[in-house]
Amino acid sequence: MIIAITGTPGTGKTSVSKILKDKDFEVVDLNKLVVDEDFLDGFDKKRDSKIVDLEKLNNHIKTNYNDKDLVFLEGHLSHLLKNVDKIIIFRCHPVELRKRLSNKKWKKEKISENVESEILDIILCEANNLHPADNLFEIDTTNRSIDDLTNSIIEIVENGFKPMKKYNMGKIDWSEELLK
Repeated sequence: MIIAITGTPGTGKTSVSKILKDKDFEVVDLNKLVVDEDFLDGFDKKRDSKIVDLEKLNNHIKTNYNDKDLVFLEGHLSHLLKNVDKIIIFRCHPVELRKRLSNKKWKKEKISENVESEILDIILCEANNLHPADNLFEIDTTNRSIDDLTNSIIEIVENGFKPMKKYNMGKIDWSEELLK
């Protein structure tokens, strides 16, 4: 089973993935994989980001991970892969997200673009357009520790990825932030 851990940059995906690895779960860092295997299709200078060849990446994941019992794909593009079975979407309140991205010394324009993406539910909408709603789990990371978030993922796994009310998509709404 292939599980995507996705979300806007700064929501906690990488930190949680490190703990999952420490707990002996198989975790694939998609950002590293994309560079190591040269699944790049250029560079977007305006956004200061790499352009990923999703078709090549998807084929690689399908070929190398489809027969695994459980593997996590960590990265903000993981929900765009066609062959993932379940998607865990990390969300963060825009005010906190802005702080986190500022602490990473990101450019102001890139921070604003990512905060706006979080407010508008871009990753959630993309995931929902590509995958059935029952396969999506949404977790608010705003005021939670990395250990607590890791335990939430383990809870979802141990529950057999059955829908859980507290992780149902659509419960998180940052739209009021647009008015500020």
